[in-house]
Amino acid sequence: MEKSYKRHLITAALPYANGSVHIGHLAGVYVPADIYVRYLRLKGEEVLFVCGSDEHGVPITFKAKDLGCSPQEIVDKYHSIIKDSFNRFGISFSIYSRTSSKIHHQTAAEFFKKLYQDGKFIEQESEQYYDPSAKVFLADRYIMGTCPKCGNEKAYGDQCEKCGSTLSPDELIDPHSRLSGEKPVKKMTKHWYLPLDKYEGWLKEWIIDGHKEWKTNVYGQCKSWIDGGLRPRAVTRDLDWGVPVPLEEAQGKVLYVWFDAPIGYISNTKELLPNDWEKWWKSPDTRMIHFIGKDNIVFHCIVFPSMLKAYGDGFILPENVPANEFLNLEGDKISTSRNWAIWLEEYLEQFPGQQDVMRYVLCANAPETKDNDFTWKDFQARNNSELVAIYGNFVNRALVLTNKYFGGKVPGYAPEQLTEDDKKLIAAIPEITKNLQDCLDHFKFRDAVKEAMNLARLGNKYLTDTEPWKVFKTDPQRVAVILNLCLQICANLSIAFEPFCPFSSKKLQAMLNLSPKKDDICPVSAPEGKIRWDMLGRTDFLKEGDQIGTAELLFSKIEDETIQVQTDRLARIKKENQEKEKAEQAKQVQPQKPECTFEEFEKMDIRTATVLEAEAVPKTDKLLKLTIDTGIDKRVIVSGIAEYYKPEDMLGRQICILANLKPRKIRGIESQGMILMAKDSSGKMRFITPEEVMVNGAAIG
Repeated sequence: MEKSYKRHLITAALPYANGSVHIGHLAGVYVPADIYVRYLRLKGEEVLFVCGSDEHGVPITFKAKDLGCSPQEIVDKYHSIIKDSFNRFGISFSIYSRTSSKIHHQTAAEFFKKLYQDGKFIEQESEQYYDPSAKVFLADRYIMGTCPKCGNEKAYGDQCEKCGSTLSPDELIDPHSRLSGEKPVKKMTKHWYLPLDKYEGWLKEWIIDGHKEWKTNVYGQCKSWIDGGLRPRAVTRDLDWGVPVPLEEAQGKVLYVWFDAPIGYISNTKELLPNDWEKWWKSPDTRMIHFIGKDNIVFHCIVFPSMLKAYGDGFILPENVPANEFLNLEGDKISTSRNWAIWLEEYLEQFPGQQDVMRYVLCANAPETKDNDFTWKDFQARNNSELVAIYGNFVNRALVLTNKYFGGKVPGYAPEQLTEDDKKLIAAIPEITKNLQDCLDHFKFRDAVKEAMNLARLGNKYLTDTEPWKVFKTDPQRVAVILNLCLQICANLSIAFEPFCPFSSKKLQAMLNLSPKKDDICPVSAPEGKIRWDMLGRTDFLKEGDQIGTAELLFSKIEDETIQVQTDRLARIKKENQEKEKAEQAKQVQPQKPECTFEEFEKMDIRTATVLEAEAVPKTDKLLKLTIDTGIDKRVIVSGIAEYYKPEDMLGRQICILANLKPRKIRGIESQGMILMAKDSSGKMRFITPEEVMVNGAAIG
């Protein structure tokens, strides 16, 4: 039997204040969190929804360095943009604060100090990369080099963004400092570590044995980390931006951002409720839920709980962590560095008044169990064929017909006037709403919004099947029954869609002139007058004679031209990125090989030759067999150029070869020499040839 709680503490991952929020963030974290919070509030539950900007960490210092300003200027700018965008989009935080606040610095420092005084940390000296020119220790992101797994020459010290591999600075080939460009050196430094290995047994019991109901992706990642063995993790860094470590011996060090950021949930609660915050963090009657993306699972399920366990003092642990996977954009990974994203602030400007459309689409296509893809065509289709053609169409027809036939007054009926079809309709409404609630209770938001739309589908089909516009001339009382039931469904829809599409729900309730009694209003949203969730499924919202308003469109059709503007924008960005990548690749050259003597060079017999015959080597994709005239003989060379040149492209072509290379067999064919070619960093290959055709056998040197 599930435990009942007096209150619910809902947290949403703190977004980095070094850029705007994009649809990947919304789909992964903020839309599902807001849906759940709105649902709980409609149920009359006591809820605290906490979030804020994460304003420390290396990405912010890099942004500041690139723009030639201070980190504080960066976080001030983006904190304001993010907070405003969330507010306009309808994300209903109880508080949205920031980790650069005074109260956060105090809370984080006190948290560290207590763990330090209680002996929960281990101190450790180690060699870390240091930039002798900039005279600073380098965080992982300050180091760049060649990825050992894919050869990307711009991999970071913590990750290769090309192949996605997690790295450490020691794994990079030819590492260099992003500050000065120089090769870093190793230098001793001391840091404090949280020994996660000491909490392995407890974590196994708490998660692996105690929370098998967690989503598969969350449970599986936690189990993998624990089974692989946990290791001490540094909680301090050598940086000049962040929460200063509150120790005399730690001058010039700050709290590592992964340690500092989750404490922001606590400090933001203290900021909002300075005298009452502990009941939200230390009472067993409080249920805490973390909404995050999959890249934050380890921090919220293993690291932060271990921090709270180490601190003691009654801190509660998360009851669930319904993390989502990633959302891609038009078949490609969302990337802020490549500007491959749909930014929330831009969407709000370009699609005014259409917050609910994006909220609906991101929920209907949420990456709950696997990575999903957002496309503008799907966005348009879901708006036009679902929000407009089903939900909006049903509501519009019901209100227009009521105004037309009954002067906008809700018609009444007697129970005996109900047909079997009417009774089936009435019975189906609570069944759909029950399914909707069950999905919301179990964080299945994609299925939940489908059930809400099923209610609109039910009404649309009923209205189409009963055809009141045909029946009214002969049986106006029958039409009274039909439209009464349709209006009751409209009222239900205004509640069912409130967690997903709050702006249109408010508009619909205004059109219906819903005036709920005091007892019917959700107590935690009394100022807004929202109808209680437990009234969902009823068919007596509107009474006979109630006056409804005029019909207005809940949603508007999105035209092809509007979508074309967006797809054209992405096409331009993709082209720009490709051109940048080509330019970068053109700059990248292989390092110089070890020196050779003039005598060693003289041993190489490089000369011109002409291709007489060319054919593909059977059962290979890359090899061509070339018969060539070297001026001294006719011979065969096997070369891996088939992906660049067809056999017919080679006939009669003059090339340069290394003639005295020791022969070797390739796929059973003896190859006598090697063709000289140039190869750039992208792998593209081209022949090295004389400016003018020369006699075969002309020596090159």
